[in-house]
Amino acid sequence: MTLKILYGVQGTGNGHIARTRALLPALKNKDVEIDFVFSGRSEEDFFDMQEYGNYRVFRGLTLIYKRGRLEIIKTVLTNNLFTFIGDVISLNTANYDLVISDFEPITAWSTRLKGKPCVALSRQCAFDYDIPKAQGYWGSKLIMKIFAPAKTKIGFHYDHFNQPVLPPLVSAAAKVHEPSGKILVYMGFEAVEDIVSFLSGFTGISFEVFAKVDKRQERGNITINPLSVDRFHQQLAACDGVISNAGFELSSECLVYGKKLLVKPLLGQYEQLCNVVALEMMGRATAMDSLDRKVLKEWLKQPAERPIIFPAVADALASWIVNPDRGDVETLAKTLWGEYQSLAINDGSHIA
Repeated sequence: MTLKILYGVQGTGNGHIARTRALLPALKNKDVEIDFVFSGRSEEDFFDMQEYGNYRVFRGLTLIYKRGRLEIIKTVLTNNLFTFIGDVISLNTANYDLVISDFEPITAWSTRLKGKPCVALSRQCAFDYDIPKAQGYWGSKLIMKIFAPAKTKIGFHYDHFNQPVLPPLVSAAAKVHEPSGKILVYMGFEAVEDIVSFLSGFTGISFEVFAKVDKRQERGNITINPLSVDRFHQQLAACDGVISNAGFELSSECLVYGKKLLVKPLLGQYEQLCNVVALEMMGRATAMDSLDRKVLKEWLKQPAERPIIFPAVADALASWIVNPDRGDVETLAKTLWGEYQSLAINDGSHIA
């Protein structure tokens, strides 16, 4: 019997979409029909979405950033609670056997109100457990709990930290190239001109920047690329290192590819600050509070990292989702971490 799934995905940033993109091929190998709902950004801002079919876009709830900083007042003024409540009530979930939410609030709250089964698959679900966290930010912790609620939650992390979380859900890595002298830069919440100023003057290095621009631009040794899933992953496989904000999905891909990582967490973004805590604990990233050229200069001298081999999370998770007698999350997590091999963590830095 075909399982009918409604899959909600938060569209603020690209991490939630990237995780969904990694899971989708494994789900499509099952006897399922999937309809997608996206929210958190304007429909015209989504790109390379062919694999999602006739997806729907709602306004939902989002966070507003400017030059790498959370704009609290603009966030409050931009989100329309009346529209959100109306979308929650009107969303038709009756024809679905299961709803999945990757931190998408309309599908999560609609199922909560209507008594439908919902599985939350998100990085944010990991924060229910005793994982490395930044101190403070009580308001952010509360928002994370109520933003997209679900009874069944599956969270993801770089390591298990002795908690029932799953390894990162990332697309399979392509063949990694020999050193190329290229650095990939993706800082979607920073101004392009700020990024160019930050990178200028470092001769002998080619910077491949991905940003919201209409066409490719060449500025000396800095190339600014329009957003593209395929080209981005080609450059990720070929580069010597990555400079980014501290989102979970891209940093996880860097672990898989064995790329050295320089991160600037978004100011006030609790999840990214926690990601930095864990990455530094593992010895797998250099962090900076601002676009600091001195930090960049020293980071460029660092050697490459070795890849981490994570288990096939997508296949195991897809099988778990479609199984009507699916077991508990703890068993799934133990099974996957039991298959885990690390080829990359520095001596003594892996959390066993």
